Amino acid sequence: MTEPRTILITGCSSGIGLHAAHALKQRGWRVLASARAADDVARLEAAGFEALVLDVADSASIDAAVDWLAERTGGRLDALFNNAGFGVPGAVEDLTRQAMRHQFETNVFGAMELTNRVLPWMHAQRHGRLLFNSSVLGFAAMPARGAYNASKFALEGFCDTLRLELAGSGIHVVLIEPGPIESRFRLNAAREFEQWVAPHQTGRHAMLYERMHARLAKAGPSSRFTLGPEATSAAVIAALSSTRPAARYRVTTPTRVFWYLKRLLPTRWLDALLRMAGA
Repeated sequence: MTEPRTILITGCSSGIGLHAAHALKQRGWRVLASARAADDVARLEAAGFEALVLDVADSASIDAAVDWLAERTGGRLDALFNNAGFGVPGAVEDLTRQAMRHQFETNVFGAMELTNRVLPWMHAQRHGRLLFNSSVLGFAAMPARGAYNASKFALEGFCDTLRLELAGSGIHVVLIEPGPIESRFRLNAAREFEQWVAPHQTGRHAMLYERMHARLAKAGPSSRFTLGPEATSAAVIAALSSTRPAARYRVTTPTRVFWYLKRLLPTRWLDALLRMAGA
């Protein structure tokens, strides 16, 4: 009997990660689902998952998770979905070095470190899939999202480089680029703003923050283009199923539209559109 393919997914407490875990489990994958909080891990276990505590912003937590994986899988992992992430909203001039470091520890450094820890396993088995949850903001910046924009731009550069370096190895690197997806992202962003940016406001962006607060507090979809997490899961499934996966899977209409506009429009015109979209 053929053993099921094994995938580790980070950030499975809700939203994209949780839905992808369920979708892949239904398709016969052995899903190793991780979350930062023990309560979330307990809920994942109650739902039938092999679950573990993993905070990718903490190297010691990554060490413990890799040890757990080695014991459970014998050092075999078919795929990794680096999904864990969040956004620190705020104007660039109100972002401290500490806020930027906090943003990058999870969105960039954690994904890089975890990837590098499991890559030797994939090299040994001569195959693997490395999926990274990026964003439309990984290539099209919008105002009041400087920390998140920068983290996703950095993640995309890391992945593009890794894809070149792994050519011919049997290991594929894939970027998933969602636009607006139903999740706890806005709720979490509001909390991050209050902790990291609100105490350092210059006052120049009061009107911008007033609009931002209203948007973050709004219940329901953030726009008429918002899709459920099943849209992202479909891209994940496609990336894992294809014999030759694409380098990028663009999810939602805004992502696809801005991908082409960035290549067609002069920078001034694109800036004007991005300012309106970001507002």
